[in-house]
Amino acid sequence: MARLIAVPLISTLLISAMLLVLDRMLRLFDFVATEGGPVSVVWRMLANLLPEYLGLGIPIGLMLGCLLAFRRLATSSELDVLRAVGISYTRLLYVPYMYAVALALLNLAIVGYVQPRARYNYEQLRFELRSGALGASIKVGEFTSFGTQMTLRIESSANEGRDLSGIFVRMTTREGPIAVTAEKGQFFRADDPNTIIFRLTKGTLVHTAQGSPIPRVLTFDTHNLPIPLPKYEQFRKRGDKSLERTLPELAVLGKSPESTPVQRYTSRAAFHFRLAEVVSMFLLPMLAAALGIPPKRSTSALGVFLSIVMIVTYHKVNEYAQAIGSAGGIDPIIALWVPFSIFAGLVFWMYYTVAYVPGGQPIGALEKGFAKIWSAIRKRLPGRRRKTTEIPA
Repeated sequence: MARLIAVPLISTLLISAMLLVLDRMLRLFDFVATEGGPVSVVWRMLANLLPEYLGLGIPIGLMLGCLLAFRRLATSSELDVLRAVGISYTRLLYVPYMYAVALALLNLAIVGYVQPRARYNYEQLRFELRSGALGASIKVGEFTSFGTQMTLRIESSANEGRDLSGIFVRMTTREGPIAVTAEKGQFFRADDPNTIIFRLTKGTLVHTAQGSPIPRVLTFDTHNLPIPLPKYEQFRKRGDKSLERTLPELAVLGKSPESTPVQRYTSRAAFHFRLAEVVSMFLLPMLAAALGIPPKRSTSALGVFLSIVMIVTYHKVNEYAQAIGSAGGIDPIIALWVPFSIFAGLVFWMYYTVAYVPGGQPIGALEKGFAKIWSAIRKRLPGRRRKTTEIPA
């Protein structure tokens, strides 16, 4: 049973994580390229998004793992043998609940502690990328601005950016504006971490001093141009948003008399939303047993489709309930735990029907309707030939 659950569980987690990462990766590459930042920041941003993806991927993986395991036992008639020797459905749920407890604790650590900090790091990377604190890539043939004090243009680049040629630099200093053109140039580190040295070769420098109508022109073979790095605004502290607060922080802020009503509403709503999502994982093994066992002499996969629909729908209902609770319209306890109670009642009824009602099938009506619809569709498919029996003469 453990092996039957592990294979689809791990496969679902890997596939869902890869699909979500690939979808976000394209947008992040476009965003980083537009902002002119280094490509390496994309991987750091994706790493900080993984906890958010796992928060939803782990329940779906647990659900599909348990469901496909029960379906495998049912379609291969092993479930009938186990039931014949006296093993009940409750006994069969021991191994799925071992997975559920371990994954629920893991998901609690992720959504309660890891995800808030990862979300803050992701927002910090976005801020630093937009402000230029991560460094900007110099686009060849275009004017690149470093803050408000410097503009740079480079005609060509070689040796992975180490050899630059066709250089134009314009800087605004206290002594006046400086314009420089040079054939070649290289960047070097300086002793001062807030300054970088731009070594120029074979060029001309034009300096217009304040109060002087005649600019000073200097022709040089080698000239070191110190460039002060711009100072960027510091990013805000963590905790300005509910997504960036851990579970203990949400609990304290939700009960603190010093917090504003908006902070209390949003903190309590986020706290109960995360707890409801984690506690609902303990219902998934029973739901998997109810939906994974098809009717006799049937191989319908309706239960697999319906399980995903139920999980995603419940998650969306919780998100809507969190939004209502954050706005102060309904108490977060009522907004989030009433849908949980309804979902739990539905799961208990479905499990009781399949486990304790002789011949019970909680989605039997849906299975029959689905079978009739599929049969009608197959009859109308083009190119389908009717089977005929030839009688020998």
